[in-house]
Amino acid sequence: MHTQLTHQMALAPTGDIMIACAMGAAALGVLALYFGALLSIVRSDLTGGMKLVWLVFALMAPFLGCLLWFLVGRRDSQRRPGIA
Repeated sequence: MHTQLTHQMALAPTGDIMIACAMGAAALGVLALYFGALLSIVRSDLTGGMKLVWLVFALMAPFLGCLLWFLVGRRDSQRRPGIA
């Protein structure tokens, strides 16, 4: 029984390995998007209040907030620089 279990574990299906690699790559991509958006929000030309709004939104809804920042907020911050 033990040798049969060891043999089955040694021959892991290739599909499982591919799925695990794809999930790992997707997780790294989401983390890169998240930290990239946070850094981009902090370094933007927005006023302090708008930066706080975007940061809270990105922290409360990590994927959606970061995605919206790159699609809408970043472009908007470049058009209307904040008050110094």
